[in-house]
Amino acid sequence: MKKSFYNVVKGKFLVSDDAFRNWRFIIFLSFLALIMIASSHSADKKVHRIAELSDEVKELKSEYVDVRMKLMQTKLESRIIRAMAARGLQPSVTPPQRIRITSNNE
Repeated sequence: MKKSFYNVVKGKFLVSDDAFRNWRFIIFLSFLALIMIASSHSADKKVHRIAELSDEVKELKSEYVDVRMKLMQTKLESRIIRAMAARGLQPSVTPPQRIRITSNNE
């Protein structure tokens, strides 16, 4: 056991007679390691993109709430009256009347 461990540490398994089989296995492991690293980088990119999109969604929600608040304030009757007063329009003093149409054919 001790001798085989020293052979691995010294690298004798790379230069022995059946080294071709060992090299194929090492190349295969290296290829798997490269795939794992590429996959990890891809996952990290996706995590960063998700974080960016989450920040953008929060920003857009905040902007939506702000615009909605401004719209509600502009729709207030007092603001409309002030805006129309600048144009010379005033609210009616007399209430509206309902007009009913009756036909004789019924």
